[in-house]
Amino acid sequence: MARDRFASKFTLDFDPDCGDHALTSARQDIVIGRWQGLRELLRSSGVDWSSRGHRVRLLAQRCASSTTVESWLAAEPHAADALVLRAATETARAFGVAIAAGRGATIDRDRIDAAVLACLRATEAYPEDPTPWVSLISVARLYPTGVRRQELARWWDELYQRDPYNLEGHLQVLHYYSARWHGSHGLMYDFARDAAQVAPPGSALPVLVQYARVEEFRHAVDGAPGGHGTVGLSQHWDHDGAVSDVRRTWQRWMAGRGETAVAPAELRDLNHLAHAACLAGTTDIAVPVLRLLDGRATRTPWSYTGDPDKQIVKWRKALRVRD
Repeated sequence: MARDRFASKFTLDFDPDCGDHALTSARQDIVIGRWQGLRELLRSSGVDWSSRGHRVRLLAQRCASSTTVESWLAAEPHAADALVLRAATETARAFGVAIAAGRGATIDRDRIDAAVLACLRATEAYPEDPTPWVSLISVARLYPTGVRRQELARWWDELYQRDPYNLEGHLQVLHYYSARWHGSHGLMYDFARDAAQVAPPGSALPVLVQYARVEEFRHAVDGAPGGHGTVGLSQHWDHDGAVSDVRRTWQRWMAGRGETAVAPAELRDLNHLAHAACLAGTTDIAVPVLRLLDGRATRTPWSYTGDPDKQIVKWRKALRVRD
Protein backbone atom coordinates (compact mmCIF):
# COMPACT_ATOMS: atom_id res chain seq x y z
CA MET A 1 0.00 0.00 0.00
CA ALA A 2 2.82 2.41 0.84
CA ARG A 3 4.32 1.94 -2.60
CA ASP A 4 0.92 2.50 -4.25
CA ARG A 5 0.42 5.76 -2.31
CA PHE A 6 3.90 6.85 -3.34
CA ALA A 7 3.20 6.07 -7.01
CA SER A 8 -0.13 7.93 -6.97
CA LYS A 9 1.51 11.10 -5.60
CA PHE A 10 4.39 11.03 -8.02
CA THR A 11 4.25 13.58 -10.84
CA LEU A 12 6.45 13.84 -13.90
CA ASP A 13 8.02 17.04 -15.15
CA PHE A 14 7.86 17.37 -18.94
CA ASP A 15 9.43 20.82 -18.95
CA PRO A 16 10.05 21.59 -22.66
CA ASP A 17 13.16 23.55 -21.65
CA CYS A 18 14.49 20.60 -19.62
CA GLY A 19 14.95 22.67 -16.47
CA ASP A 20 16.91 25.48 -18.13
CA HIS A 21 15.19 28.40 -16.40
CA ALA A 22 17.16 31.06 -18.25
CA LEU A 23 16.03 29.49 -21.50
CA THR A 24 12.42 29.49 -20.33
CA SER A 25 12.64 33.21 -19.63
CA ALA A 26 14.16 33.91 -23.06
CA ARG A 27 11.55 31.82 -24.84
CA GLN A 28 8.82 33.82 -23.11
CA ASP A 29 10.41 36.98 -24.52
CA ILE A 30 9.86 35.60 -28.02
CA VAL A 31 6.10 35.69 -27.44
CA ILE A 32 6.20 39.47 -27.02
CA GLY A 33 8.78 39.99 -29.74
CA ARG A 34 11.56 41.02 -27.35
CA TRP A 35 14.94 39.89 -28.66
CA GLN A 36 17.22 41.32 -25.97
CA GLY A 37 16.64 38.31 -23.72
CA LEU A 38 17.82 35.99 -26.50
CA ARG A 39 21.00 38.03 -26.91
CA GLU A 40 21.79 37.87 -23.21
CA LEU A 41 21.08 34.15 -22.99
CA LEU A 42 23.36 33.22 -25.90
CA ARG A 43 26.06 35.60 -24.72
CA SER A 44 26.00 33.98 -21.27
CA SER A 45 26.29 30.50 -22.80
CA GLY A 46 29.87 31.24 -23.86
CA VAL A 47 31.71 28.29 -25.36
CA ASP A 48 29.79 25.58 -23.54
CA TRP A 49 28.82 24.14 -26.91
CA SER A 50 26.48 21.50 -25.50
CA SER A 51 24.42 24.01 -23.52
CA ARG A 52 24.59 26.58 -26.30
CA GLY A 53 23.44 24.08 -28.92
CA HIS A 54 20.55 22.96 -26.71
CA ARG A 55 19.46 26.56 -26.23
CA VAL A 56 19.77 27.51 -29.90
CA ARG A 57 17.77 24.45 -30.97
CA LEU A 58 14.88 25.17 -28.61
CA LEU A 59 14.90 28.92 -29.24
CA ALA A 60 14.76 28.24 -32.97
CA GLN A 61 11.66 26.09 -32.58
CA ARG A 62 9.85 29.03 -30.98
CA CYS A 63 11.35 31.66 -33.29
CA ALA A 64 10.20 29.71 -36.35
CA SER A 65 6.66 31.04 -35.93
CA SER A 66 7.66 34.61 -35.05
CA THR A 67 9.73 37.49 -36.41
CA THR A 68 11.80 37.98 -33.27
CA VAL A 69 15.10 36.85 -34.76
CA GLU A 70 14.49 39.11 -37.76
CA SER A 71 13.87 42.03 -35.39
CA TRP A 72 17.16 41.28 -33.67
CA LEU A 73 19.02 41.25 -36.97
CA ALA A 74 17.34 44.48 -38.05
CA ALA A 75 18.74 46.12 -34.90
CA GLU A 76 22.14 44.35 -35.01
CA PRO A 77 22.74 43.11 -38.58
CA HIS A 78 26.20 41.70 -37.85
CA ALA A 79 25.52 40.09 -34.47
CA ALA A 80 27.08 36.63 -34.64
CA ASP A 81 24.69 35.08 -32.11
CA ALA A 82 21.71 36.45 -34.03
CA LEU A 83 23.01 34.95 -37.27
CA VAL A 84 23.58 31.57 -35.58
CA LEU A 85 20.04 31.62 -34.22
CA ARG A 86 18.61 32.67 -37.58
CA ALA A 87 20.36 29.71 -39.25
CA ALA A 88 18.76 27.33 -36.77
CA THR A 89 15.41 29.11 -37.16
CA GLU A 90 15.48 28.83 -40.96
CA THR A 91 16.30 25.14 -40.53
CA ALA A 92 13.32 24.70 -38.19
CA ARG A 93 11.07 26.51 -40.67
CA ALA A 94 12.21 24.30 -43.52
CA PHE A 95 11.40 21.19 -41.48
CA GLY A 96 8.05 22.70 -40.55
CA VAL A 97 7.15 23.16 -44.22
CA ALA A 98 8.30 19.61 -45.03
CA ILE A 99 6.28 18.11 -42.17
CA ALA A 100 3.18 20.08 -43.18
CA ALA A 101 3.54 18.88 -46.78
CA GLY A 102 3.70 15.26 -45.67
CA ARG A 103 5.96 12.40 -46.59
CA GLY A 104 6.50 12.04 -50.32
CA ALA A 105 5.37 15.60 -51.12
CA THR A 106 7.48 17.94 -53.22
CA ILE A 107 9.63 20.05 -50.91
CA ASP A 108 10.23 23.73 -51.59
CA ARG A 109 13.86 23.67 -52.65
CA ASP A 110 14.12 27.47 -52.37
CA ARG A 111 13.24 27.17 -48.70
CA ILE A 112 15.94 24.57 -48.15
CA ASP A 113 18.50 26.60 -50.10
CA ALA A 114 17.67 29.67 -48.00
CA ALA A 115 18.30 27.69 -44.82
CA VAL A 116 21.63 26.41 -46.16
CA LEU A 117 22.72 29.96 -47.05
CA ALA A 118 21.72 31.17 -43.59
CA CYS A 119 23.82 28.40 -42.05
CA LEU A 120 26.84 29.23 -44.20
CA ARG A 121 26.56 32.90 -43.30
CA ALA A 122 26.46 31.94 -39.61
CA THR A 123 29.62 29.84 -39.96
CA GLU A 124 31.41 32.92 -41.27
CA ALA A 125 30.02 35.19 -38.57
CA TYR A 126 31.04 32.87 -35.70
CA PRO A 127 33.86 30.64 -37.02
CA GLU A 128 34.51 28.87 -33.70
CA ASP A 129 30.91 27.80 -33.11
CA PRO A 130 29.97 24.24 -34.15
CA THR A 131 26.24 25.03 -33.93
CA PRO A 132 25.74 26.34 -37.50
CA TRP A 133 27.41 23.21 -38.85
CA VAL A 134 24.92 21.11 -36.88
CA SER A 135 22.08 23.10 -38.49
CA LEU A 136 23.66 22.65 -41.91
CA ILE A 137 23.93 18.87 -41.57
CA SER A 138 20.36 18.78 -40.29
CA VAL A 139 18.83 20.69 -43.21
CA ALA A 140 20.79 18.56 -45.71
CA ARG A 141 18.30 15.77 -44.99
CA LEU A 142 15.52 17.72 -46.68
CA TYR A 143 17.01 17.60 -50.16
CA PRO A 144 15.14 14.82 -52.01
CA THR A 145 18.35 12.93 -52.77
CA GLY A 146 20.47 14.39 -49.98
CA VAL A 147 23.71 16.20 -50.74
CA ARG A 148 26.88 15.02 -52.41
CA ARG A 149 28.92 12.70 -50.22
CA GLN A 150 31.95 15.00 -50.48
CA GLU A 151 29.86 17.97 -49.34
CA LEU A 152 28.45 16.18 -46.32
CA ALA A 153 31.94 14.96 -45.43
CA ARG A 154 33.29 18.51 -45.63
CA TRP A 155 30.55 19.84 -43.36
CA TRP A 156 31.16 16.97 -40.94
CA ASP A 157 34.89 17.69 -40.88
CA GLU A 158 34.20 21.34 -40.05
CA LEU A 159 31.96 20.32 -37.16
CA TYR A 160 34.40 17.69 -35.93
CA GLN A 161 37.29 20.16 -35.87
CA ARG A 162 35.29 22.45 -33.59
CA ASP A 163 33.68 19.91 -31.27
CA PRO A 164 34.63 16.27 -31.98
CA TYR A 165 32.18 14.76 -29.49
CA ASN A 166 29.20 17.00 -30.26
CA LEU A 167 26.23 14.73 -29.65
CA GLU A 168 23.65 16.78 -31.54
CA GLY A 169 25.91 16.89 -34.58
CA HIS A 170 26.40 13.13 -34.45
CA LEU A 171 22.65 12.69 -34.06
CA GLN A 172 21.94 14.72 -37.19
CA VAL A 173 24.39 12.59 -39.19
CA LEU A 174 22.74 9.46 -37.76
CA HIS A 175 19.34 10.68 -38.98
CA TYR A 176 20.81 11.49 -42.39
CA TYR A 177 22.19 7.96 -42.69
CA SER A 178 18.95 6.33 -41.54
CA ALA A 179 16.63 4.35 -43.82
CA ARG A 180 13.94 7.01 -43.42
CA TRP A 181 16.20 9.55 -45.10
CA HIS A 182 19.28 8.80 -47.22
CA GLY A 183 20.83 5.60 -45.90
CA SER A 184 20.00 2.25 -44.35
CA HIS A 185 19.69 0.64 -40.93
CA GLY A 186 23.13 -0.89 -41.36
CA LEU A 187 24.81 2.39 -42.24
CA MET A 188 23.08 4.13 -39.34
CA TYR A 189 24.11 1.51 -36.77
CA ASP A 190 27.66 1.40 -38.10
CA PHE A 191 27.97 5.15 -37.65
CA ALA A 192 26.51 5.02 -34.13
CA ARG A 193 28.75 2.17 -33.00
CA ASP A 194 31.88 3.66 -34.56
CA ALA A 195 31.23 6.94 -32.75
CA ALA A 196 30.61 5.15 -29.46
CA GLN A 197 33.80 3.13 -29.86
CA VAL A 198 36.08 6.18 -30.11
CA ALA A 199 34.28 8.33 -27.54
CA PRO A 200 36.21 9.05 -24.34
CA PRO A 201 34.89 7.65 -21.03
CA GLY A 202 31.97 9.72 -19.79
CA SER A 203 30.97 10.94 -23.25
CA ALA A 204 27.29 10.56 -24.10
CA LEU A 205 28.03 9.38 -27.64
CA PRO A 206 27.36 5.68 -26.84
CA VAL A 207 23.66 6.55 -26.47
CA LEU A 208 23.57 7.08 -30.24
CA VAL A 209 22.95 3.34 -30.52
CA GLN A 210 19.73 3.77 -28.52
CA TYR A 211 18.71 6.65 -30.81
CA ALA A 212 19.36 4.32 -33.77
CA ARG A 213 17.12 1.64 -32.29
CA VAL A 214 14.31 4.17 -31.88
CA GLU A 215 14.84 5.33 -35.46
CA GLU A 216 14.63 1.76 -36.75
CA PHE A 217 11.41 1.21 -34.79
CA ARG A 218 9.84 4.40 -36.18
CA HIS A 219 10.75 3.38 -39.72
CA ALA A 220 9.16 -0.04 -39.29
CA VAL A 221 5.96 1.37 -37.79
CA ASP A 222 5.66 4.17 -40.34
CA GLY A 223 6.13 1.70 -43.18
CA ALA A 224 3.38 -0.64 -42.00
CA PRO A 225 -0.18 -0.35 -43.36
CA GLY A 226 -1.93 2.37 -41.41
CA GLY A 227 1.27 3.23 -39.61
CA HIS A 228 0.42 0.98 -36.68
CA GLY A 229 2.11 -2.30 -37.53
CA THR A 230 4.15 -4.15 -34.94
CA VAL A 231 4.64 -7.40 -36.84
CA GLY A 232 8.22 -8.54 -36.40
CA LEU A 233 8.87 -6.00 -33.65
CA SER A 234 8.04 -8.14 -30.62
CA GLN A 235 11.73 -8.50 -29.73
CA HIS A 236 12.93 -5.21 -31.13
CA TRP A 237 13.85 -3.83 -27.71
CA ASP A 238 14.95 -6.93 -25.79
CA HIS A 239 16.86 -9.26 -28.10
CA ASP A 240 20.44 -10.09 -27.12
CA GLY A 241 21.97 -7.36 -29.25
CA ALA A 242 19.68 -4.68 -27.84
CA VAL A 243 20.45 -5.75 -24.28
CA SER A 244 24.19 -5.73 -24.97
CA ASP A 245 23.93 -2.26 -26.48
CA VAL A 246 22.21 -0.93 -23.35
CA ARG A 247 24.91 -2.41 -21.13
CA ARG A 248 27.71 -0.99 -23.28
CA THR A 249 26.15 2.48 -23.22
CA TRP A 250 25.82 2.33 -19.46
CA GLN A 251 29.40 1.18 -19.00
CA ARG A 252 30.98 3.70 -21.35
CA TRP A 253 28.84 6.70 -20.41
CA MET A 254 27.27 6.34 -16.98
CA ALA A 255 29.05 3.72 -14.87
CA GLY A 256 31.45 6.16 -13.22
CA ARG A 257 29.10 9.12 -13.07
CA GLY A 258 27.79 8.77 -9.55
CA GLU A 259 25.16 11.29 -8.46
CA THR A 260 26.20 14.09 -10.82
CA ALA A 261 23.21 16.31 -11.56
CA VAL A 262 21.53 15.99 -14.94
CA ALA A 263 22.22 19.00 -17.18
CA PRO A 264 19.33 20.28 -19.33
CA ALA A 265 21.22 19.45 -22.52
CA GLU A 266 21.52 15.75 -21.61
CA LEU A 267 17.99 15.15 -20.35
CA ARG A 268 16.72 13.83 -23.70
CA ASP A 269 19.73 11.50 -23.96
CA LEU A 270 19.17 10.03 -20.51
CA ASN A 271 15.51 9.47 -21.31
CA HIS A 272 16.60 7.46 -24.35
CA LEU A 273 18.79 5.30 -22.14
CA ALA A 274 16.05 4.91 -19.52
CA HIS A 275 13.53 3.95 -22.20
CA ALA A 276 15.90 1.40 -23.73
CA ALA A 277 16.87 -0.06 -20.34
CA CYS A 278 13.25 -0.51 -19.29
CA LEU A 279 12.20 -2.19 -22.53
CA ALA A 280 15.34 -4.35 -22.62
CA GLY A 281 14.61 -5.65 -19.13
CA THR A 282 17.96 -4.44 -17.75
CA THR A 283 16.59 -3.56 -14.33
CA ASP A 284 20.02 -2.93 -12.83
CA ILE A 285 20.47 -0.06 -15.30
CA ALA A 286 16.88 1.20 -15.55
CA VAL A 287 16.56 1.80 -11.80
CA PRO A 288 19.59 4.09 -11.31
CA VAL A 289 18.84 6.02 -14.52
CA LEU A 290 15.21 6.60 -13.55
CA ARG A 291 16.35 7.61 -10.09
CA LEU A 292 18.89 10.03 -11.54
CA LEU A 293 16.21 11.57 -13.75
CA ASP A 294 14.13 12.22 -10.64
CA GLY A 295 10.91 12.59 -12.59
CA ARG A 296 12.35 14.89 -15.26
CA ALA A 297 11.20 13.52 -18.58
CA THR A 298 11.11 14.18 -22.31
CA ARG A 299 8.19 12.97 -24.37
CA THR A 300 10.47 11.31 -26.89
CA PRO A 301 11.28 8.47 -27.12
CA TRP A 302 8.49 7.32 -24.80
CA SER A 303 5.81 8.68 -27.14
CA TYR A 304 6.84 6.21 -29.85
CA THR A 305 5.82 3.24 -27.73
CA GLY A 306 2.76 4.61 -25.97
CA ASP A 307 1.68 7.33 -23.59
CA PRO A 308 4.87 8.81 -22.03
CA ASP A 309 3.34 9.61 -18.64
CA LYS A 310 1.71 6.20 -18.21
CA GLN A 311 4.81 4.31 -19.33
CA ILE A 312 7.24 6.06 -17.01
CA VAL A 313 4.92 5.82 -14.01
CA LYS A 314 4.33 2.13 -14.80
CA TRP A 315 8.04 1.36 -14.95
CA ARG A 316 8.84 3.34 -11.81
CA LYS A 317 6.16 1.44 -9.95
CA ALA A 318 7.14 -1.95 -11.37
CA LEU A 319 10.81 -1.38 -10.53
CA ARG A 320 10.00 0.22 -7.15
CA VAL A 321 12.02 3.33 -7.96
CA ARG A 322 12.28 5.84 -5.14
CA ASP A 323 14.15 9.13 -5.52
